Amino acid sequence: MSEHNIHVEFPGRILLVGFGSIGQGVLPLILRHIGIPPERITIVTAQDKGRSEAERYGVRFIQERLTRENHRRVLGPLLGRGDFLVNVSVDVSSLALVRLCWEKGAMYLDTCIEPWPGGYTDPTVPAGRRTNYALREEALALRQGNERAPTAVLTHGANPGLVSHLVKQALLDIAADTGLETGTPASRADWADLAHRLGVKVIHIAERDTQVSSLPKRPGEFVNTWSIDGFVSEGSQPSEMGWGTHERNFPRDGKRHESGSLCAIYLMQPGAGTRVRTWTPLAGHFHGFCITHGESISIADYLTVREGSQAVYRPTVHYAYHPCDAAVMSVHEFAGRNYVQQERQRILMDDITGGMDELGVLLAGHKRNAYWYGSQLSIEDARRLAPFNNATSLQVTVAVLSGVIWAMENPNRGIVEADEMDFRRNLAICMPYLGQVVGHYTDWTPLHERGRLFPEDVDVTDPWQFKNVRVTW
Repeated sequence: MSEHNIHVEFPGRILLVGFGSIGQGVLPLILRHIGIPPERITIVTAQDKGRSEAERYGVRFIQERLTRENHRRVLGPLLGRGDFLVNVSVDVSSLALVRLCWEKGAMYLDTCIEPWPGGYTDPTVPAGRRTNYALREEALALRQGNERAPTAVLTHGANPGLVSHLVKQALLDIAADTGLETGTPASRADWADLAHRLGVKVIHIAERDTQVSSLPKRPGEFVNTWSIDGFVSEGSQPSEMGWGTHERNFPRDGKRHESGSLCAIYLMQPGAGTRVRTWTPLAGHFHGFCITHGESISIADYLTVREGSQAVYRPTVHYAYHPCDAAVMSVHEFAGRNYVQQERQRILMDDITGGMDELGVLLAGHKRNAYWYGSQLSIEDARRLAPFNNATSLQVTVAVLSGVIWAMENPNRGIVEADEMDFRRNLAICMPYLGQVVGHYTDWTPLHERGRLFPEDVDVTDPWQFKNVRVTW
């Protein structure tokens, strides 16, 4: 693919809501790969950051914080039939924006389902209602009667988003390598049946970020390679995971939901305080944060096999995230402050001196034990491929781009999740920006080298029990 290949000509307007690290990183990709003049793009954002970048491209920049009370007044005149709203903001309700887009006849995409401020962290709201499961159920309820509404793509960044497409390719790889006849999966039922026949018990979204800065983290500062507000919000939510049918040991602090698909559970502790064991090819085995993400729920739901109302197969799915080392120190300090955010924030970008983001999916429990498939993107490659990006943000921004293009090509599909989209089309757009995309088998399990320091209560009959994956010491 040519670096400046136009994938789709778009006659409408594009409205970018939010212009932090992801907004700034996706703008040049939109202008590079979507046929639209910059004067038909508008940015609405709460802060002044990025104004010079917008002006450099000739894009209109409006600084105004969107609220429950003013979002219709501010955004309404900027949207009409056939336009597109790309939501890369925080603290702006995704559902409110979807409703507004549908009223105006516009398409929509976001990278996570956001509530209004306090929706993730308000201590007066029960934990179960602060979960991504609850937010997703509320969003999916909009489908009724809106099946042919303008396409509204939910949660399509790197993860959630891109990783759902990686899962499908990984399933096909494992099937080919184990001699399982697959045909061409064409439906949700086909993909769930394939995962079931392969015997996949666990899917980790396994990510290790090794980018380092020339400027060390200081006390009272939260440092990260992508949105700090976004990371803090999701890290403060209850830890969540799609819950597999192979699981025999329900967590002592686990809670089930009472309505909806019942595909996931949550823990009575935040994701930033929950760690799990996982593996990537370059990092090897490590501990990651089990932070809630939409894909933990949507992938588990999508791959569920049911007989009547009974789930007979479902993998356990969760995020296993080791952010850059400065972010780990920031999370440790944040937790020590009883989850009160630090006064200062810094996103690593031009000061990064090396490292990469290794982001992929680890599918385990099948005949070949475990298979990781994903992107190994270095900071050097990220800088060469696109301006205003580091390795982490580029994996997100190119997935935003691919989701927007897919929606433009499929404009009347109503509410859509990544799992329901054409994975080949999205991967074709993303691949040139993902660095080395590799697949690796491993004999690693969560029981690897366990018991060297302390005897443990582990389930040796099945290494892929969540009881073994979760870190308790």
